[in-house]
Amino acid sequence: MQKENEYIPLVEQVMEIRKRGEVPLAFIRTYGCQQNVADSEQIKGFLAEMGYDFTDSPENADFILFNTCAVREHAEDRVFGNVGALKSLKRKHPSILIALCGCMMEQEHIAQRIYKSFPFVGLVFGTNCIHQLPEMMYKCLVDGRRLVVRGNQDTVIYEDIPKKRDGTFKAWLPIMYGCDNFCTYCIVPYVRGRERSRNPEEVINEAKTLIESGYKEITLLGQNVNSYGKGLPEEEKMTFAQLIAEIDKIEGDYLLRFMTSHPKDCSKELIDTIANSKHISTHLHLPFQSGSDRILKRMNRHYDRAKYMEIIRYAKEKIPNVSLTSDIIVGFPGETYEDFKETVSLVEEVGFTSLFTFIYSPRKGTPAAKMDDPISYEEKNKWFQELLSVQEKISAKRCADMVGKQYKVLVEGYTNHNNELQARTSGNIIVELPCGEENLVGQFCIVEITQAKNWILKGKII
Repeated sequence: MQKENEYIPLVEQVMEIRKRGEVPLAFIRTYGCQQNVADSEQIKGFLAEMGYDFTDSPENADFILFNTCAVREHAEDRVFGNVGALKSLKRKHPSILIALCGCMMEQEHIAQRIYKSFPFVGLVFGTNCIHQLPEMMYKCLVDGRRLVVRGNQDTVIYEDIPKKRDGTFKAWLPIMYGCDNFCTYCIVPYVRGRERSRNPEEVINEAKTLIESGYKEITLLGQNVNSYGKGLPEEEKMTFAQLIAEIDKIEGDYLLRFMTSHPKDCSKELIDTIANSKHISTHLHLPFQSGSDRILKRMNRHYDRAKYMEIIRYAKEKIPNVSLTSDIIVGFPGETYEDFKETVSLVEEVGFTSLFTFIYSPRKGTPAAKMDDPISYEEKNKWFQELLSVQEKISAKRCADMVGKQYKVLVEGYTNHNNELQARTSGNIIVELPCGEENLVGQFCIVEITQAKNWILKGKII
């Protein structure tokens, strides 16, 4: 990182000449998952050290960056549309540097399309290149040539990258990067690389700093947090359950969340740790994707329905108020309606608080994209609507059972109409509260649930 830090003042000097206003401005747009948000916070950290301030308008920016997502086709289409809209802006202000980074850029066909179709994009870099940002920007700004840096297989985790966090009371804390699971539908292992874990001492110290700085909610991030510990030297070995148990020991008034857990690695040790903790959320997001063993095998998920239900039953036994959520793919290649009904029956058996449901979207470069997929999108959409209807009834009953009970919530902000506060329970359920004279945003409070509307609750502050 010493070499990279040498470029920080050099970029700052160049921007003294190139800036259009009093200070150079940067516009950052982030697509996709929370890991991308955390990556953007590192990018903003570098930019702040290089003298940039930030703007919500690309028209005012000297540097424009889109941090992209490759998980679903819709996200890619949005990126292409929004990048194309910058062509006239670059023509009007040639000094603007436009950059693209993130998961999309690690796909060869996407990088080629960007290079050929969007010549006004000056910098393209992949997921493992953020530590090189000052050097890459300096070369683009001084040489005026387009730069593509991707395919980096560097397994080093750079701990001293600066961060400019978006929130003041909620923080993202990556604990590991990459994925070794290679689910047949998923592009992540190909664009994020193999699993590597951060040093536990670094993670614990960062968590402690956040708590001491007043952060109320910390979310640990990883493509599969349950795999934490892979790649660590023997003397640093620690399981994910041991890591969160250590963080839970830190004194303070805070809530610890994590995502995402893979069922094949979700241990009883982890569930016991949550049950015995002071600060860990009672929300467990455990994606099962399909209730059919045949489809789970085609997905390469490494567990079956019985294994998944064993975890669920143990979690319900040890954490009586556990809130369970999951991801589901509808219409995976080769799935029949009978397979789909097994998914529905699992949803009914578990009684999830809420679901993140998706119609299968093929990702070029994954094994599933080559599988026969005879079921039409229209038919898949019917299944999708059927699943939503089932889950809506479950969510409505779950929320109705909460009426009259009291919960500790974190007030996150205001609703869209600004006439109510929006808060969230430890179980990750939204509660809308009447505004009072005191500003409670960023604070914990006790509420009583007064009304249930499907998966949104109404409450009053006690």
